[in-house]
Amino acid sequence: MAAPAAARRVRRFWGPRGGSSPLRAFATIVPRVSQVDNSSDFLGNVPHRRHPGVLHLRSVRLPAELVKAAQLLVEQSTVHGLKDQVVALTNYLWSRKRPLEANELQRRGQQLEQQLREKVQPRTADSSSPLTDAEEEKLQRRVLNRLRKTTYHWEALRYTDELSLVYMAARLDGGFAAVSRAFHEIQKRVPDFAPRTLLDFGSGTGSVSWAAHGAWGQTLREYLCVDSSSPMLALAERLLQGGSESSQAPLFPGVYFRQFLPVSPKVKFDLVVSAFSLNELPSLAERRETIRTLWRKTDGFLVLVENGTKEGHQMLMEAREIVLGGGDKVVHDPREAHIFAPCPHHLPCPRLNPERPLPCNYLQAYQPLPFRWNPVLKEELFSFLILRRGPGASEEPWPRITQAVLSRARHVHCHLCCADGSLQHAVITARRHGRDLYRCARLSHWGDRLPVTMPPGEAVPGE
Repeated sequence: MAAPAAARRVRRFWGPRGGSSPLRAFATIVPRVSQVDNSSDFLGNVPHRRHPGVLHLRSVRLPAELVKAAQLLVEQSTVHGLKDQVVALTNYLWSRKRPLEANELQRRGQQLEQQLREKVQPRTADSSSPLTDAEEEKLQRRVLNRLRKTTYHWEALRYTDELSLVYMAARLDGGFAAVSRAFHEIQKRVPDFAPRTLLDFGSGTGSVSWAAHGAWGQTLREYLCVDSSSPMLALAERLLQGGSESSQAPLFPGVYFRQFLPVSPKVKFDLVVSAFSLNELPSLAERRETIRTLWRKTDGFLVLVENGTKEGHQMLMEAREIVLGGGDKVVHDPREAHIFAPCPHHLPCPRLNPERPLPCNYLQAYQPLPFRWNPVLKEELFSFLILRRGPGASEEPWPRITQAVLSRARHVHCHLCCADGSLQHAVITARRHGRDLYRCARLSHWGDRLPVTMPPGEAVPGE
């Protein structure tokens, strides 16, 4: 009698046999995927855990020379309370927002003034007498005080020698890990890409050059690091010299430091990078001009990396719109821009929902600098955007996995950003989608691409 009773409980929970059940409804949230059958050469001799869409890195380790140089600089420094300053700066940079535009600040002020004025001078059938000069002055003071309390106050960071060292201790390893993950995407999908020149805008401690040297050191001949802070450039140069105060030969050649971008539009670079730098620009107009300048100087790939917050993601989407929209009066390079990663489409980002905007971000594990306050392993949450010169028709429109994959008994949950510009929650099973796709999905990670095709015009089951 126990078995029939259990069956009745299951039917009460999942619904009557043959009817619409939560499990059946859930399984229809599968996107327009068409699994290549198991007899095809979909994987070849490659195991499922290394399927063509795998892009994640298990853990990133900084070069031993860079770790030694950073340790030496910290040992030689006279900064007091370095741990507390590292924590404070890390929290500040993570919570930092974009500077508010003047027109938006004016709009908020007018809206707030109207609300306060209606409280002081409520509307009636009879016209109210105007406020006295003293009452008007008091109202304006209340508006300004309320604006100060409710508006984010953006300030430009002035990197002194001490603050540059604190930034190195706080962000050298995490920034290196995020950029390494972005570079790995290019390496894995375009193995023939062999850049000879690199431009790093907002180079900071030089972590981009170190990551690029680790990826393409055999072909790179020029690393141009541009940063407005001379103390930060001096720190990056010392790291490149092994942390020594004496002038020694750099650990790898071809690195040049500048405070300004090259003016001529004819000077182009195979690889252009801006990592955690867009928020240092004081206005949207300057961000637009900087993005256009960086794209003009891009001959191959433009890589943008920011914090994995709403602010970071929205700044990248601004840059995405600027590059794809064009707008240059003089076109120096007729090759079109296309999105290489992470978006599988050129449509508006489905995560920029006005009602509930969500950041498109990714995790990268790394081994931090061996300071006493750091754990053995940390994770960097970041957002990135890679744009490429030329058409992208040869790229497979595989969907991107945008959250952690949930493996359950005989089914896998994958949250996907698809080529049709939609977000899909796919429930993959071996019975319905084939053993290969099921195994590939089960062994995939956040940030990978799922190797499935979406035939045009095929409807989603249950729509």
